[in-house]
Order: sequence, then structure tokens, then C-alpha cells
Amino acid sequence: MKRRDFFARAAYTAAGFGILRNLEACQTLAGPAIIPGSFSQLRDQYFIFHLLRNPVTSTYLGGDAYHADLKNTNTRLRDYSAISISGEVAFYRSMRETLNRIKPVTLSAQERVDYKVMISQLDFLIHQLADLRYFERSIDTYVAEPFRGVDWQMQQMQDIPGGMLGTAAEWDEVITRTLAIPAYLDAARANLLSGKRSGNLPDKRMVQRDGIAGARSNADYFRNTLGKTASGFIGARGFGSTTLPRLTAAGNSAAAAWDSFADFLSQTFDVNESVDRFASGETEYEWRVRHIFGDPRSAAQLFEYGKEQVTLYTSRVADVARKFAAEARMNLPFDTAAQQYAGIQAVMAFLSKDSPKDDDQLLRWYKESGERAVKFGRDNQLFDVPATYRLDVYPTPPVLRSTIDAAYYPAPPFKATGVGRFYLTPTDNDAAALKQNNFASVADTAVHEGFPGHDWHYKYMTANGAKISNIRWLTPGAVEDSSSMWSDSLASEGWALYAEELMSQPATGHPYGFYSAGEYMYELQGQLLRAVRIVVDVGIHTKRMSFDQAVDYFTEHALFQPNARARATTDGPAKAAMDSAGRAMYRYSKWPTQAIAYNLGKNAIVNLREEFKARRGGAFTAKDFHERFMSMGTIPVAYFKDSFLSGEVP
Repeated sequence: MKRRDFFARAAYTAAGFGILRNLEACQTLAGPAIIPGSFSQLRDQYFIFHLLRNPVTSTYLGGDAYHADLKNTNTRLRDYSAISISGEVAFYRSMRETLNRIKPVTLSAQERVDYKVMISQLDFLIHQLADLRYFERSIDTYVAEPFRGVDWQMQQMQDIPGGMLGTAAEWDEVITRTLAIPAYLDAARANLLSGKRSGNLPDKRMVQRDGIAGARSNADYFRNTLGKTASGFIGARGFGSTTLPRLTAAGNSAAAAWDSFADFLSQTFDVNESVDRFASGETEYEWRVRHIFGDPRSAAQLFEYGKEQVTLYTSRVADVARKFAAEARMNLPFDTAAQQYAGIQAVMAFLSKDSPKDDDQLLRWYKESGERAVKFGRDNQLFDVPATYRLDVYPTPPVLRSTIDAAYYPAPPFKATGVGRFYLTPTDNDAAALKQNNFASVADTAVHEGFPGHDWHYKYMTANGAKISNIRWLTPGAVEDSSSMWSDSLASEGWALYAEELMSQPATGHPYGFYSAGEYMYELQGQLLRAVRIVVDVGIHTKRMSFDQAVDYFTEHALFQPNARARATTDGPAKAAMDSAGRAMYRYSKWPTQAIAYNLGKNAIVNLREEFKARRGGAFTAKDFHERFMSMGTIPVAYFKDSFLSGEVP
């Protein structure tokens, strides 16, 4: 069954049962009434409602192609008014109560999985909106959503011959959404003032970095970059003569609103206050781990687990570095912890000498690593890779170059337009930046972002979408900021990290699998980084560590620069390590539990594989397991583990 046909039929069925409501009916204090029906009907009603209320999430998923009721979501931004938020909460609570009356044993195996997913999503949304009132302090969400909505719209536009993008109607949608920004920021301003009055305040770092700096950046984008980008994509087509001036006017209006919002933040919040407000607290942290990840461990247990993982991967990195140094006749001691750090640094400095001469060569290296990875996957029967599959790497579009180095942007699953892209940001042939992208460092990133990481994962899921229900694609709260539930990270980022480790399995004549010894060191460093994240994320959010203590732990254990703080004023590498750790810690401080999703997700997949292997015995194949896992969608293992192992779900 073709994926697009499946989605079309599912949507028409939902409409036939009359479970969908127009947007006006949703704009009431009590929210729309729940329409009784089967579980699948309730699931679809919730899915449509959530995308109506979260139009940027709808854009990300391609919701405008999923059902006619969502066709105008690309013209809107989320309504954060008090009446809209109250209506959302009322709807989610009513839906939650309705689900309580359903007996899971009466559902099919796949529906029981979806039931767990839906319960978890609803609990999170009610908790986020009603209990925490997070919209009163979610500055990064307010700043990110409008830009992402417009950016994702452009990525999904129809390809026009001659390198153009977008129809007149698609560009009209961009204009309409851009015009909605001033009112959107008015609602954000009102919510933040309400939070300030009640003491529900954002951390000073978020105010300064995502808030003031982010708003100024948005002002520049909408005033200058958007129009230039649109002009290049529209070209000399006739509608441009009217569309471009309207887009310029809309962009200027949005830019003025962003400048005003930045001024408001500067005047309303103290970015120099001594109080840290980022910590979620132990109770909240454990609530997230249990209700979202389905992981029963306490914060204390996770903290110790993280330390164990750090010790494990530090030892592995040092072991490979020792062997590499011996073969290269570098004459390095590895007897003490200090010598291990110094030895690892020395080996990586040695590897960095093999750096690309320019951006063109760097791009070729990534493409060639991807080709090698695909061949390795085929040769070792890890996956059934179609002959038509290829991994392409593209230079990052100019509009995204300030925010990413290397990243994967999946295609919207519900839409025919838009293609998943593995983006690599050019260095502009900067010698220092090229050195950081040395040959040995390329392979692991190519695996994580490309094959068999994100690119393969998302393309497989899209091709086999008939097995994946709509809510398994959903990212409740937001797509990629601190309002997000992060359940998809446990699956998608967990898979990408699993893919990195999977490709290191020894093969005949290849002790490190797909990797060379130098490449394997970088793979292990990636594993170590995700282990360090557990310690610092649990540490700062449960107050086991201060912000500075977490930075110091990160510089020592992830960057191999112990005591970097004391040396930063006179030592270049130490200063660079401090800067890098500071940026990382800020990211973790605003997104509790996201940073731990990589390691926890990877090891959940490993444990599932081993249990599945034990049950299947001689019938087990890696290919079969991987395809079964990817068919579950972007949800945590805990939601489907029992059904998966029992064979109830294919």
C-alpha cells in the first residue's frame, strides 16, 4: 500500500464519522466537545485538533496535505491567548477522561501501543499547560516558532524548473503567516508578564540568548534575508511583481515587532540577576523520565548510570588511542588519568592534520563516507537496502547556516513535496574550521545523519508508513525547543546513536567494523559525549551540580581538558573548551531530559534487540529486527516493548 494513499483514506474515514470540527468551534473557553466513537476515531480527532492548535507542528508534518481541515494551517501561528489555552486544556482533559473508559484489552495490538502513546501525550500537554503554565516563560518557543514555520514552508515548496521554488499560492501563505507575527508576539508578551507577576520566570540565559539576541536575529531575517531569499526562489515569474513587495512589507512589519519584543524583554527581565531559574527540580525531572520515556529509574539512579557510562566510554576511547599511538609510533604513556587525557588529545591532534583543503573536498568526503556506509550495510546484511537508495549530502541553504553545522531535515511525512536533506554547512574555506572537520571525524557524522542514521530511518518509515499511525509522528508541545515532549528524540536520536555503534561491529579484516581506528575514536567520543550529557543534565536540573560545575565536568570528560577553567585565560585550547562547554550547558539547561534521550534511547534499542534475539533464537536476523523496529515510528521502546517481543506487532 502506498503511504500517501493510506493517509488519504484514513483522513476521509475520519471525516465520514464526523469527528472533525472547524477551527471556529475550537475557539471556545470549554473547547470542542469530544465526539464519542471507536478508539481510532478518538485518536484522529485528537490528532487533528492538536495540529489545528499547533500550526507550525502541522507545517513540519505536512498537515495541510493530510486533511482539508488543515489546509490553512500554513497561514497561521499558534494562538497563545488565554481563551485558546483554556480551550486546549479542557479538550485534552475531556479526551483523557474518555480514554479512561476504554479497556485496552479490547483494542488490537497496534491500538494498544497507540493508546499508551496517546495517554502519555495527553498527560504531558495537560501538565505543561495547566500545571506548569510553561507558556508563561517559554521564550525560546516564542522566538523559534515563527521562523521555523516560514523556513519549513519554503523547504516544502514545489520545485519549479530552473531552480525556482513555490507557487504564487504557496508564497501567499508565507506572507499571511508573516503578517500574523505582531499579534503572536502581543500574546507572548501578555503571557510573559503574567508569569512575571506570579513568579513563573524564565532563566536569565534564555532571556538574553534566545530572547533578546534571538528576537534581534529574527528582526534581521524578516527585514533583510526573507525578501532576498524569496526573490531568488521566485525569479522572473510574473506573480513576483506583486508578491515580492507584499512580502517585503510583511517582513518589515514582522521585523518591527521583533525589535519591539527584544526591547520588551530587556526592560522586563534582569539578565544580570544572580538567581538561576533553569533547574526543573527532581520531582519534575523524574515525572518526565517516567511519563514520557517510560523509564522507572530515579534521578539518583540515572546520575550514577551516567557516571558508569562515562567511565565505560572513556576507557574505550583511551584503549583505541593507546593502540593507535603505538602503531603510529607516537611514544605516548597512558598509565594515569592525566596521561590518558593528554594521549587522547595528542592522537586527535595527529588525526586533525589530515584535513580537507577546501569545502568541496569536505563535501566529497561526506558523500564518499555515505557510499561506504551503504555498502557496509548491504554487505553485512544489516538492512535490505533498495538498489535505488542513495545518500546525498547538500550544502546547507544560506538561511540555515547560522544555526547548524551538519544536520538532517526529514521530509514532511504527510506531504508529497519536500525531500529529506542531509545538510553540511560550508566553512567558507576557513582553515581552522576545516581542520576541525578532519578525515577521521567525517565517518561517524555521516553515519549519524545519513546511513543508517536519520536519512535511512526517516526514508524507511516514510516508505512503510501504512504501519505507522498518525500520532506516532506527533511532537506534542513543540517540534524542537524547550516546550517539546521529546518522546521522538528517544526514538530518532536513539536510533542515530545506535546506528553509530552498530557500524562498529567487527567484521573479517575490520576490527572496528565500518570504521578505521581513527574514525572509531571519533565514534567513541560521540558515545562518550552522550554519556556525559546524562551526568550534567541530571546534575543541573536536580541541583546535584551548579552550572559551573557541569561546565567543568563537561570540559574534562567530554573534551579531555581537565582544569580548563583555571587555564582558559592563557591557554587557547582550554578557552575553546570552556566556550564549547558553556554553549552545550546552556542548551541542556533549557531542555530538561532532551540531552539524555540519545544514550537512553540507544541502549533501549540494544536491550530490545538482545531480548528479541534470545526469543527468536536461530530465526533472528539483524535485518528483520531493524525493519520491525523502524516500523514502530518515532516513539520510545517502552510503549511497544511487550507487544514487540510477544510478536503481536509486526
